[in-house]
Amino acid sequence: MANRPIFLSTNNPKQLFKEENIDFQFYNGFSVSQKLKSVKSLHKSANKLGFNNILEVSTKSNLKIGWALSAFNLMVEFEDRQISVECAFQGSKVFEGDNQYKDIYHKTSIEAKKDPRLRTSGNIIGFEFNGEFWENEPKTAFYDWLYINALYSSNSNIINELSNYNIFSDIEFNPKKSINCQARTCAILVSLVKLDLFNEALSSKDRFIEIVYPKKLIQGRLF
Repeated sequence: MANRPIFLSTNNPKQLFKEENIDFQFYNGFSVSQKLKSVKSLHKSANKLGFNNILEVSTKSNLKIGWALSAFNLMVEFEDRQISVECAFQGSKVFEGDNQYKDIYHKTSIEAKKDPRLRTSGNIIGFEFNGEFWENEPKTAFYDWLYINALYSSNSNIINELSNYNIFSDIEFNPKKSINCQARTCAILVSLVKLDLFNEALSSKDRFIEIVYPKKLIQGRLF
């Protein structure tokens, strides 16, 4: 058995997502077939608890939109081209000593994620993308903004299709190993659309943080 979260959109501007942890049968292995079994098992267990209409957001999704919404496949504007959200996120990491590996922007998504320098360069002090610096707090702010901005800049049809779902999963996400989760970000995005806050949230970095993380930063700490 395994336990993984699913993320629900809300109508509450002070809490743009809810998280529910689900126990389910996990199928070991890296093959697509094993991943698909795990997704089906997770969704089936969630259904029994009353959570329906779930979209798997990853390259292991059996739906085209779920596959397209993977950070490996979702594209964002960068300079004079498009790069994947994964490449944009990994290439924007700024490590202690102000080290940033911008060549990652030009790699494939899998190359970007597995670049060994990301694990040997010390602590991450923030993110820099298109000339704008993002602090480490709130912890998921840059990732959420990058992902949502990629959809904001793309064809609105995918946002409309995404808004048909209220609950999201990502079988690749393990909260014991990672912080950012594309399924959680999708729940936030759908909540923003429901609350008619989508455009306002993307109007500026500061407004995004104010809306998505309705807490105050005091002396570098979240309250």
